[in-house]
Amino acid sequence: MTRLLWLLILLAVQAPVHADELRPGYVEFEQKSANEWIIVWKIPLQGGFTPLTRPQLPAGCQMTGIAARQLSDAAVTTRSAVHCRGDVSGQFIGLENFETAQSDVLVRVAPLARPVQAMRLTPAEPRTIIQARAGTWQVAQTYFLTGIDHILFGYDHLLFVVALVLLLQGFWTIAKAVTAFTLAHSLTLAGTTLGWIGLPQNPVESVIALSIMFLAVEIIKRKPDQKRLSERAPWIVAFGFGLLHGFGFAGALKEIGLPEQDVSIALVTFNLGVEAGQIVIIAATLMLLETIRRLFATALVPVITMATYAIGITASFWFIERTFS
Repeated sequence: MTRLLWLLILLAVQAPVHADELRPGYVEFEQKSANEWIIVWKIPLQGGFTPLTRPQLPAGCQMTGIAARQLSDAAVTTRSAVHCRGDVSGQFIGLENFETAQSDVLVRVAPLARPVQAMRLTPAEPRTIIQARAGTWQVAQTYFLTGIDHILFGYDHLLFVVALVLLLQGFWTIAKAVTAFTLAHSLTLAGTTLGWIGLPQNPVESVIALSIMFLAVEIIKRKPDQKRLSERAPWIVAFGFGLLHGFGFAGALKEIGLPEQDVSIALVTFNLGVEAGQIVIIAATLMLLETIRRLFATALVPVITMATYAIGITASFWFIERTFS
């Protein structure tokens, strides 16, 4: 049980500072003129990636000039000019020496005067075809999986959902709060992405960290005979913070852009992916709590307390880093 407590603390404290990063690795291929492109690729220094992991360019394309490299956040980001002879539609783009990686990579292709395309590379399928126009199914699949990734790899959103489950008791109470959270972030996600509303991203990220700190404090201070606001009306609290988290989701979605001719499909499927990821998080947390309750009943309260402190400490660090950096 002691090992389990330490594991919970380490998992929370070791979460990346830039918790809203959409993917650990990516490739961006952007057209600048008829034959000139820019390629940017980010390769993590862990997770099975190697220095030999590099882009596989479409046929007829080659890098020109000197590539610029930057080391940050345990990853190497490289930028290079590319010259292409002719249209790249129907050609493959991918990654070389990607088979040992333990994570998918997002590819964003932005041709001139054509919709942006977003695809995924996996170790099993390390290359994909650049379409003349991305099909609806390809758009839906890519953005659905991207939504799942963002809630699972966006550690601040993940910790908020976990803290919400740790705070509340009863399936229906949790269901109502999560529904309110979902409705709220869906509204701001759609409104921000479509350009109807907007807030500066840095303050939003700071307040998202603050929302996790708020839930951690509520968990620690709760008393069986004295219901706090978050317990009396959890859906109100979840809805309010959900509006802010929606701005965070929108910021992540902005990283890859939206296909101009399939905006509605991309928005809906991305949001559905986020919800699917939330369901996974909630189910896993409830299963873990129930397992501890049945096998180590006396350890349940200490486990929740230790996990809550770990979540609160991590969120405090994020808040300070985001506010003063």
